[in-house]
Amino acid sequence: MTTEKKQGIFFIISAGFFFALMTLFIRISGDLPTMQKTFFRNAVAAIVAVAMLAKSKEGFRIKKSSYGDLFCRSICGTLGMVCNFYAVDHMGLADANILNKLSPFFAILMSIMILKEHANIVEWISVAVAFIGAVFVVKPAMNMQFVVAMIGVLGGLGAGMAYTFVRKLGKKGERGPVIVMFFSLFSCAFTLPFFLVQYQPMTGRQWLYLILAGGCAAGGQLSITKAYTKAPAKEISVFDYTQVLFAALLGFFFLGQIPDILSVIGYVIIIGSAIFKWNYLQKQP
Repeated sequence: MTTEKKQGIFFIISAGFFFALMTLFIRISGDLPTMQKTFFRNAVAAIVAVAMLAKSKEGFRIKKSSYGDLFCRSICGTLGMVCNFYAVDHMGLADANILNKLSPFFAILMSIMILKEHANIVEWISVAVAFIGAVFVVKPAMNMQFVVAMIGVLGGLGAGMAYTFVRKLGKKGERGPVIVMFFSLFSCAFTLPFFLVQYQPMTGRQWLYLILAGGCAAGGQLSITKAYTKAPAKEISVFDYTQVLFAALLGFFFLGQIPDILSVIGYVIIIGSAIFKWNYLQKQP
């Protein structure tokens, strides 16, 4: 294994840890409006991205051809994040994280429609198996928990669509920090009216938790960007699922959450599908 690949694996596992920690801080920040939490999470990331671009040689220059895709990426990513945070607040951390990790499978479907790419039989099988796994986590039933789980699935759909537009922007040569800055500022602008109308006063501890959530989000975004500069996605993407393991451990130690047997079966199926697809891609030239 090359040094570059080892570094890529390290950074993508680091990203998984940061994002899992972010969901913990979102959860323990208490009974605050979802839009309020989303605003703070993106405000910190926006500050980090703006600071990075301010120091870069190209500054804040954005390609003219990127604006439409930047808006689409930001809309999908923001709606996906709101759904994910709602799920984090109302179900187990590991469950919410695994539903969000359906995003790579949704990305395959979205790539067909948005990028006109064609999925092969192995990718179709991996998508089908992953959604079978999701059924175990969602546990279809006529109750509120099912509604919350479906909102979590919508979070994964939003993220998958957002990643597809990120891929499209990458093909155009748009810079990573530009994509992060545009998304973060858009999310702040989108959530600000809800934030102002629904604002609930926060304690010093809640301020701290939300600032830490934003810092972890920025750390996760920077880590995952760094990971994919070190090694191709097909070689390291499966390690992104360590986020689910970190979330399960954090949920157990800090919140006393223990996933039920159906959820665990769902985790195994979804992660197994990802490993199956990753192993297939490893063998391709």
